[in-house]
Amino acid sequence: MMREDFKFEICANGVESCLAAQEGGADRVELCAGIPEGGTTPSYGEIKVARRLLTTTRLHVIIRPRGGDFLYSPLEVERMLEDIRVCRELGVDGVVIGCLNADGTLDMDANRRLVEAAEGMSVTFHRAFDRCRDPHLALEQLIQLGVDRVLTSGQQPTALEGIGLLRTLNMLAAGRIIILVGCGVNENNIRQIRDETGVREFHFSARTPVRSRMQFANPDVFMGAKDADESTLMYTSAERVRATIGNAVEE
Repeated sequence: MMREDFKFEICANGVESCLAAQEGGADRVELCAGIPEGGTTPSYGEIKVARRLLTTTRLHVIIRPRGGDFLYSPLEVERMLEDIRVCRELGVDGVVIGCLNADGTLDMDANRRLVEAAEGMSVTFHRAFDRCRDPHLALEQLIQLGVDRVLTSGQQPTALEGIGLLRTLNMLAAGRIIILVGCGVNENNIRQIRDETGVREFHFSARTPVRSRMQFANPDVFMGAKDADESTLMYTSAERVRATIGNAVEE
């Protein structure tokens, strides 16, 4: 298989990870803040600097105002519309969205408003898809909305566990929408997922731990959860990006 047969997207938790993704040969990044919450909208400054420094890798930005569920109030939808407007002003290539109703169906009205606001940009529906009630119906509705791709682990904790549904979704998509496989994808399993699903777009983080450069830290004070490891930072590794892409492309 040829490299151009595939697309690789890196879940980037900051500009540093964006640059590592670009160095490693990724096609695009999904820029997120709040990774422990599953990804939230990054700051204006983060997006602006990433846009300036990404020259060969496309920039997509998650539009998610908070962690937790995907049932959004009218005020939260208004904020998401404003975030999409900002992304357009900054020259972002695509946005990543996803809204559900309380019963686990797609919130078609909210999603339609976000898709319309993003006209001219690529639109990905994120892993809210993995929390929806009926993935087959949801896939058809996303096609109707004009969404370009759906990020999914096959409604399982990891893509490896979701291979069965991923294979089915890829067949049902039939070229009408792109299935983007994510969650737990790495250099060790990407070829198996490729072979067993037929999917050609992959989403992964390729992060590695980096020790904090702080020489002093108060052991009694935590900025987040008590006993969390706040002396280790996680950044995307260009080497891991390159290795994962290589394993996916190789026969």
